[in-house]
Amino acid sequence: MLVHGNALLALAAAVLWGGGDFSGGMGVKHSGGSMVAALRVILLSHAMSFSVLLTVALLRGDQFPHGAPLVWGLTAGVAGGTSLTAFYIALSRGAMGASAALSGLLAAAIPAAVSAAMEGSPGLLHISGFLVAGMAIWLIAAGDNAEAEPADTGTFWLAIAGGVGFGVYFVALKLAGTTGVIWPLATARMGSLSVCMLMLLARSVTSKRGGAKVVVTGRVMLWALSTALLDTSGNLLFLAATRAGRLDVAAVLASLYPASTILLAAWMLRERPTRRQGLGMAVAAAAVVMVTL
Repeated sequence: MLVHGNALLALAAAVLWGGGDFSGGMGVKHSGGSMVAALRVILLSHAMSFSVLLTVALLRGDQFPHGAPLVWGLTAGVAGGTSLTAFYIALSRGAMGASAALSGLLAAAIPAAVSAAMEGSPGLLHISGFLVAGMAIWLIAAGDNAEAEPADTGTFWLAIAGGVGFGVYFVALKLAGTTGVIWPLATARMGSLSVCMLMLLARSVTSKRGGAKVVVTGRVMLWALSTALLDTSGNLLFLAATRAGRLDVAAVLASLYPASTILLAAWMLRERPTRRQGLGMAVAAAAVVMVTL
């Protein structure tokens, strides 16, 4: 029953993370579509998230973490903010499907390897389920796109950096969550806000005048608010999943979030999923069954 609860929490996190990615993408699109726009949307959503988390933690009287949990929380934030930025840059260079698929696979594989080292082998059926889930992630995220550009070496390494960062984020958040769920995520937001602010400042200093215009309208603020709500809720559920059971089960199932993004795009933007993506969703369903048995 413990593993089943763990899996349900991770799947719920995947649904919310997919919605958060969709909202974040729409926010970036409406604010100009540049890298600076992406950083500003990330900063807006994470600042909103941090404000709520800090208020809840103070109202609950939760003790501020010290020592290893604090370090792991900040590490999670730095890894998450850096990897999200690298991921956005990779997407902006084209070959979006390959970038998303490579990042998603690494984000699932790293926590699975760490979990096996820390918690022992999950069993043959679960390992098979993880492999099937990896196939599903690739099929869903790397769907056919006639307009896609081939990935160059720089884009390839950015996608790897994004995937490794997401994997580190999952592991660090798990280790930070030994003392609760609110402060670990709040300290992660402190780390992500700091690193994204530094990157935005560096980008502003080094960019040429007359660059892409960034417009923060009321619509952008609403998309950022939606991103904050969905992403924060997903993170809290993922953290709860890691506390309820194995890290590998939580990370692999939560990494199926691209399916949620694609379904939202189909519903709200009338973007029809490809046959390959549809097959990937069916494979994902099989993986869920194998992992939760």
